This record gives sequence, structure tokens and C-alpha cells, in this order.
Amino acid sequence: MKKRTLGTSNIQVSEIAFGCMSLPQELQEAQAIIDAAVSSGINYFDTADLYNKGRNEELIGKLLKPHRQHVVLATKVGNQWNPDSEEVKWNATKPYILEQVHNSLRRLQTDYIDLYQLHGGMITDSIDETIEAFEALKKDGLIREYGISSIRPNVIMQYLEKSDIRSIMMQYSLLDRRPEEYLEEIQKAGRSVVTRGSLAKGLLTNEGIARAMKTGSYMAYQERELTKTIKQLMEIHPNLHALSLHSVLKQPAIASIVAGASSPSQIEDTVKAHETTVSPEQIKEALSRTKQGRYQEHRD
Repeated sequence: MKKRTLGTSNIQVSEIAFGCMSLPQELQEAQAIIDAAVSSGINYFDTADLYNKGRNEELIGKLLKPHRQHVVLATKVGNQWNPDSEEVKWNATKPYILEQVHNSLRRLQTDYIDLYQLHGGMITDSIDETIEAFEALKKDGLIREYGISSIRPNVIMQYLEKSDIRSIMMQYSLLDRRPEEYLEEIQKAGRSVVTRGSLAKGLLTNEGIARAMKTGSYMAYQERELTKTIKQLMEIHPNLHALSLHSVLKQPAIASIVAGASSPSQIEDTVKAHETTVSPEQIKEALSRTKQGRYQEHRD
């Protein structure tokens, strides 16, 4: 599988990454999916301390331990969950981040994290303090690089200006093209975008029409418009899955698409779609059939 550089770092990530949030908790099921990902050339695995209250990190740590030297392990911090309830509080303070990294390291069974990401971010945060925490962890060798997972333009711009983040994770797909407003600026700043939601919860696969009929609406698309748009996209290329992936990867700012899977066959389908040829003309046509849109400024 082709790899791209994460920002200006020396980390090379596969163009398709595995989003671990959807991984089943049953060990044998999870093992089969991870094995399928590794054998297909996927080297980038993304999780978060919030997923299943840390149990997802524990599972990933166990399954990837034999492959640790050959994979890029990414996790996230900032959501402080209560072990006895469903309550989650936002906490981007320096002491919290410096404490929580050790819990993630323990659960992941590793002594360093390749990419440590702030799992959100608000304009009211003490951003300088948060950056200090990540820089301290990098200096201590506990993390190689750090990034942010956010859709808030005002927060993202603050980190572009003030920090040495290498990546920004954000939702981006043919049905949600809002990030295009900022991709060129992010690329010029020497950072990379890591995408999530690029298959729009399965809408942008060859089963997309059936899913669209059940979904009703998605982002800026109402029910009829959504179904019509997906039908039009399927007419452009026989493999909508491939068209969806390559329409995202055509952007120079994109380093990797984080895609989930709940079975080995879903991994295989995504890898095959990634290997399928899609022409620039087909991508251009797909973009002409979908909306670009804008992110709203978030002041919270």
C-alpha cells in the first residue's frame, strides 16, 4: 500500500488507516480484523482513550504488540470520562494530559505513542498550556508527534499558528466537503489532514443506495437529494467505494483516510477499492455532483 508523509515529520502512514473505534470487543473477531489490516499493508491504527472507556486501547495494545515496530500507533486525549457513569468532561489542561499519557501507554503496551492527538478543542481552552503539555511529552520521548482532531476552524487556526502539530483529523467526504475551504492553507503550513467519515457511514459504497434509502438525510442533503446524488455518483464509476476514496486522496493535504471495519471482509473491500483505478476526469465529475459547503465558526 502507498504511504504518505505525516506533515513535515518522518512518519510514513498508509493511505488507508484503520479506525479502531468500530473494532469488536470479542478477541478472536478483533484479531481477524487486525490481521487482515496488517496483511493488506495498513500500518496506521487510530484509537482514543475515550473509546469504550479505555478498553479499545487495551485491545489494540494486545493485538498490535507483535507488530509494534512496524505500525504507526495514534491515540487521543482530552475527554475525561467517569468510570462509574456515562459522564464525560472536557479537559485539555497540562496536568491532565501529562497524567493520561501514562494510562494510554500502559493500555497500549508500548513505551511511546507515534501520534498523540487532542480529541477536540475549544477556543476557550488555554491553548498555550495544552501545547506545552504535548511539547513536554515529545521532549521526554513519550510521543513522537502530536496533532488535533477537530472540525472547529477557529481552534484549528490557533494550533496552526502557535504549535508544531503535524496533523489535523477532520470529517471529509464527497458528501461533506467543507474542509476544502482550509485544505490549501493547511498544506502550505506543512501539516497533513487525516480524514474520518470518508465513506459517510457506508453511504459511499456500492451498497450506498440501500443505506441512503434508510438514512433519509445526511449533512446538507435531504432524503430525495441524497438518494439522487448517490445514484449519480454510482453512474460515474462502477465502484462507488473506490470513487469515494480517491476523491479524498486526490487532495495533496490528505495523508491518510481513517476507515473503520467490523469484519475482515470490510477491510478487504476498502483495500480493493483503494487499489481500483479512478481517473481524474471521474473525480472531477464526482465533485461537480456534490456540495462544497462551509464549516460554521464555533465559539464554544
